[in-house]
Amino acid sequence: MEDFRLESVLLVGSDHKVGLGLVQQFLRLPHPPQQIFATCRCPDGPEGQVLKDTACRCSSHSALVLLELDVTDPDSIKEAAKKVKEHVAGQGLNLLINNADVTFETTLDSENAQTMAAVYATNTIGPMQVCQVFLPLLKTAAWRSQRRGMSCSKAAIVNMSSRCGSLSVVDGWERKQDVGYRCSKAALNMLTRCQARSYSFWNILCISIHPGGMNTQLGAEQAAGS
Repeated sequence: MEDFRLESVLLVGSDHKVGLGLVQQFLRLPHPPQQIFATCRCPDGPEGQVLKDTACRCSSHSALVLLELDVTDPDSIKEAAKKVKEHVAGQGLNLLINNADVTFETTLDSENAQTMAAVYATNTIGPMQVCQVFLPLLKTAAWRSQRRGMSCSKAAIVNMSSRCGSLSVVDGWERKQDVGYRCSKAALNMLTRCQARSYSFWNILCISIHPGGMNTQLGAEQAAGS
């Protein structure tokens, strides 16, 4: 990790599980990003307190900025992008990580339009809207970079998917069906492929990854690889 360097990273959904872990790991890098933007829906609520505690412990050479961002609210996304733009001051955004997601404990029989629509709004439509709004900042970072090819240190989008979204594996079906969640993650994978096709023109890397399960209370309740 000694050679992994970037100026700015935005972590969407960073108040628990993988998101919070990523914030902490970025701060522990040999060369932490100059700007780490950590978002959650309610910074003033209980879920934002852990990020505030992390910010208080933040080292002086890396700025941790806590932002409000609800991926289902276009106005919230635009407001967050405005604040990020002010902080980066013309440097652009190097890395955007879409980590926010939700799930409901449903089966194929109990799944309905309401729960599936709610899951898609956060897990699939949300990342699409976030990327659309933050694209100009990613383009700026890619244009400014002297690095060849595409990389997270230059300009990149990382969408947190799940093995549950795999069409070929259909992992863990006997344990937990969560139909809406599975479908939303499969759709997120296709969204990532579409972004990769389109955004590669500006040398922006686009990938989706399965981060693995999390041994936390929330992870046990939701059984979601987010």
